[in-house]
Amino acid sequence: MKFIFVTLFPHLIKPYFEDSIMKRAIEKELFSIEFINFREYSSNKHHKVDDTPFGGGAGMVLSCEPLYNCLTDLKTKYPTAKTIFVTPVAKTFNQKDAKRLANEDVIIFVNGRYEGFDERLIEEFADEVLAIGDYILSGGELASMVMSDAIARNIDGVLGNNESLDIESFENELLEAPTFTKPKNFAKIKYSNVISEFFKGNHSIIATLKENLAVAKTKYHRPDIYNKYHIRKKYEK
Repeated sequence: MKFIFVTLFPHLIKPYFEDSIMKRAIEKELFSIEFINFREYSSNKHHKVDDTPFGGGAGMVLSCEPLYNCLTDLKTKYPTAKTIFVTPVAKTFNQKDAKRLANEDVIIFVNGRYEGFDERLIEEFADEVLAIGDYILSGGELASMVMSDAIARNIDGVLGNNESLDIESFENELLEAPTFTKPKNFAKIKYSNVISEFFKGNHSIIATLKENLAVAKTKYHRPDIYNKYHIRKKYEK
């Protein structure tokens, strides 16, 4: 797997991959990263990459030419790459997308700035258009980092124990159950004791308890997801 970040600000993304899980995965060659500054593809003598919007309005819009030249070059190098335009005007990225996209060989994240892309670029090059939530960021870099991290975690070998993927939030329409660690009693906290069933070694009871806790947590925090879970369980009976 290779992630290519098309951005005016590569230095905003690079440090994230220089530590922890992502760094180790790159060192193991489980995936690689590349940064392309599309300003380098501008033929303007000042390397300008934006212009005023047709029809008026505030801000500037990314020009066609630099990104067109850049993405044409990348598509020639990587003809099977999945090109994703990162913009709030899009479907919201989720865990199912992360698992699906982990099967790609090359993903190109096209990161916007200012007031966004000339729409013709999206129509010409985008395989997918994705957002990470219903809010506006200063650019696409943070969102592409979020998505690439979520995707990379689903690449075999990136996590120390792949079984941990099976119990994470959003699997089976549930948030992950609460987790605890030592000590059994931490007196500085109001609810200081861990649930005793976790210590008794009955894995069947523990599994049922965890599912019930996950259901309760999902119902409270994400009723929209809980409704999907409830409908599925109803039809399984």
